[in-house]
Amino acid sequence: MRIVVTLDVMLARRKIRAKDLAERAGITEANLSLLRTGKVKGVRFETLAKICEALECKPGDLLDVESGVAEVADVADP
Repeated sequence: MRIVVTLDVMLARRKIRAKDLAERAGITEANLSLLRTGKVKGVRFETLAKICEALECKPGDLLDVESGVAEVADVADP
């Protein structure tokens, strides 16, 4: 299971460019880009709150869970 960032979906729904969101939320475009592409391992609640405030949404609107079952190989005892 992994957390997936769906920020691009919300940007499209709100018809807001990433550059404008970064300005409204007070974060850098570079950091927003990393978040949008899922290249971050975490996000501060303060940053998430600023993004949500700028987009008038909740954190659950920006994050989703991708579930998958990891395959485990059967290993026979020698």
